[in-house]
Amino acid sequence: MFFERHQGGERAILVHLEGQDPEVREDPQEFQELVASAGAETMALVNVPRHRPSAKFLIGSGKVDELCDLVKAEQAELVIFNHVLTPSQERNLERAFECRVIDRTGLILDIFAQRARTHEGKLQVELAQLEHMSTRLVRGWTHLERQKGGIGLRGPGETQLETDRRLLRVRIRQIRQRLEKVRSQREQARRGRKRADIPSVSLVGYTNAGKSTLFNALTASEVYAADQLFATLDPTLRRLELDDLGPVVLADTVGFIRHLPHKLVEAFRATLEESSNADLLLHVIDAHEPERDQQIEQVLAVLDEIGAGEQPQLEVYNKLDLLEGVEPQIQRDAEGRPQRVWLSARDGVGLDLLRQAIAELLGDDIFIGTLCLPQRLGRLRAQFFALGVVQSEGHDEDGDSLLSVRLPRVELNRLVSREGWQPAEFLEQHTLQ
Repeated sequence: MFFERHQGGERAILVHLEGQDPEVREDPQEFQELVASAGAETMALVNVPRHRPSAKFLIGSGKVDELCDLVKAEQAELVIFNHVLTPSQERNLERAFECRVIDRTGLILDIFAQRARTHEGKLQVELAQLEHMSTRLVRGWTHLERQKGGIGLRGPGETQLETDRRLLRVRIRQIRQRLEKVRSQREQARRGRKRADIPSVSLVGYTNAGKSTLFNALTASEVYAADQLFATLDPTLRRLELDDLGPVVLADTVGFIRHLPHKLVEAFRATLEESSNADLLLHVIDAHEPERDQQIEQVLAVLDEIGAGEQPQLEVYNKLDLLEGVEPQIQRDAEGRPQRVWLSARDGVGLDLLRQAIAELLGDDIFIGTLCLPQRLGRLRAQFFALGVVQSEGHDEDGDSLLSVRLPRVELNRLVSREGWQPAEFLEQHTLQ
């Protein structure tokens, strides 16, 4: 690997800039949670009032001297900025502090590196890290930036720094090719699900909103869920059975965060396409979070960036157990369609309402009617009963079964087609609405 990755447990000084434009200002509490998720030990949080960032250090030279003394006093091994640093600012600060300096992007990348479990996830993280570190290679090779002349010192025409950059480009190209293969495999799987008329539902939302807890509660799975940022990195898909609708595929995806590094969005495009190709997005929102409106805006911004901004959405206000006086409920729009659901994934309260809302939104084309099945179609009759869609049964004077059914039209078409009938032709001859 061409770059170092710090291990957990390091003594860190945190630097947060105040007084900036609200559009780019970061949240200090979220910053501390990110540092805790990375496993660093916070020795001090320094708030720096800075309206005009300096090109050399980002912060003023007086504050740099103050931080130098603090680093020595606390014996800190790491200084983390809650802001994006340029490569030159990072190098200048490291020379001043005589310890390693990383910015917000580097911190998020490190958390992702710790969380990656699958081969695909590790490739995506490595791609984002390599692209981030490629501009910072000079830090590690300052003594090899220039070729030296003289007898015995003439090189092969390429400095060590140039060699590393070339090798980085080769590795990045290899990873992109592998991820493109993953992307095509995912697309093939999605096409297979569409051919089988199985709708897909994707969980999206701000990090630590409770997506994995909700996923586990709905599907009886054991996906890793914890009260920390970016607990989920690798996407997980499970089958979910819904009344009146049948099976759907539910996907748990990586959480979003404000100012999510663009390199990370690009690297995780293959994973995030599960959301952009879903039939319905469940936007999970932490109902107890004071800044939930800002978090909603950040999620919508990332969805627009990955091309999923126009997908149908159902808002899921989670963590109802932390609120007082709010009951589980479905809120509807002017047309009576479900718009948001209030529930508690941890306590399992309101999950039935969520299933009902999903079925309503995905099951617009529900068939309700009476089917006339000849006796020779006894196997088809048994399949309707096995699905639990038969509401009542009678018989006509010829002994044919009259089944009153309620089920998705795609499921009806699938069953009828198995018997060698054209669905429309079958329904026209044998259905009484």
